[in-house]
Amino acid sequence: QVQLVESGGGLVQAGGSLRLSCATSERTFSTYTMGWFRQAPGKEREFVAAISWRLGIIYYADSVKGRFTISRDNAKNTVYLQMNSLKTEDTAVYYCAARGSGTIKTTPAEFGSWGQGTQVTVSW
Repeated sequence: QVQLVESGGGLVQAGGSLRLSCATSERTFSTYTMGWFRQAPGKEREFVAAISWRLGIIYYADSVKGRFTISRDNAKNTVYLQMNSLKTEDTAVYYCAARGSGTIKTTPAEFGSWGQGTQVTVSW
């Protein structure tokens, strides 16, 4: 079990930007890959982006490719999700998650640790 603390959510107008942060106390065997997921009311939790700590291998969901950027700061044990050109359909609770393997997966069940979630609301 690893503690993940998200921050940066809020209310933004369509076309605007937000940057989410996910901080860990330290990278461990359970944090080889860090991912971002989101879940809107009545919908399944869906994959957004993931990055491996060691090599920085990145994978994005098609729905956010070109608009969102995932990055890592190894010294700070923090991963970020820069969200630009936000759309109303991006509205969701965004979760940070950790996986104990460098192989990137896109399903929530593959991630063993989760943050509390942070609300992102995109308005017109």
